[in-house]
Amino acid sequence: MRMRPGVRSFSLGELVDLLGGELVGERTQQVVQVAPLDSAGPEHITFLGSDAYRNALAESRAGAVIVRPDVSVFNRASIRTPNPYAYFVRVARLLNPEPQAVPRVHPMACVDAQAALASSAEIGPFVTIEAGAIIGERVRVGPGCFIGAHARIGDDSFLHRNVSVYAYCVIGARAVINAGAVVGSDGFGGAFEGGHWLKMPHIGRVIIGDDVEIGANTTIDRGAMGDTVLADGVKLDNQIQIGHNVHIGKNTTVAGCAGIAGSARIGANCVISGAAMITGHLHLADGVTISVGTVVTRSIDKPGRYSGFYPLSEHRAWLKGAISVRHLGESGATGSRRSGRRPNAEDDDDNANR
Repeated sequence: MRMRPGVRSFSLGELVDLLGGELVGERTQQVVQVAPLDSAGPEHITFLGSDAYRNALAESRAGAVIVRPDVSVFNRASIRTPNPYAYFVRVARLLNPEPQAVPRVHPMACVDAQAALASSAEIGPFVTIEAGAIIGERVRVGPGCFIGAHARIGDDSFLHRNVSVYAYCVIGARAVINAGAVVGSDGFGGAFEGGHWLKMPHIGRVIIGDDVEIGANTTIDRGAMGDTVLADGVKLDNQIQIGHNVHIGKNTTVAGCAGIAGSARIGANCVISGAAMITGHLHLADGVTISVGTVVTRSIDKPGRYSGFYPLSEHRAWLKGAISVRHLGESGATGSRRSGRRPNAEDDDDNANR
């Protein structure tokens, strides 16, 4: 597999000097890029995150590997560290730094005279920035983006192409917002009267903290009267729906195709797995993990992993129930054979009533 080279190569000695860890091997050995075990070559550095991949490591052509301190590697250089994957990510960031803003306003951008742009910002073609918007230092705004009136974009943030930030929304420092994301669109709410719906004006904002990442085509609704809030360090995957007045706590991650309905409050350090659905007006405690595809219909007051479609339960309890359900058919078939008769409709009715 061909991978793009890093911006520059690093010696293993340089990596250890910058990031720590114990080097077993030559300090002068160069690496030009990170790579997975199965496709790495002599110029690459990889990592061993689990003992399950030891055989893959033995067959790998990687020039160097990052391992835990208790792992010995005999046929290549290694760097020992308590968290190999985190170290690997740091190496990847060194080899593949984000491009820096090139200060300019593209001649095909439309910037209102009353918008405030830092001189170090980079504004791409076909960008629209309305009156009163504030664009911070070293911000990059990609082609086709829309920044509404009085919106604020914090220092060192990067908006990929075709991102929309509606009026009065606030984006913190070092945010990364991927293509097609929408921040601050109207929420879904109104009153039913006389056979039709009356739309509720949404006059709140979206407030996003520092170091937040938002995936492609994710949508975050503005508050109806209060604000929708994403705290520092929140990471959102692609194609997620965040409803109006939702609050998401620090360092919580939400995987693709999840949906969080209006006024839900999600604690800090939570993990919302892919395609999970959280109904409105409930809360999740800090440290809650919601498994893939789970539908959350009640508040959760203590940390832990929760799974299931209906009803929601603690993960271990749900697993026991799932195992029981899996064997129900076997038990019924065995019981019928032992009794020497076929199950009939009356049996089904009786079972349903128990």
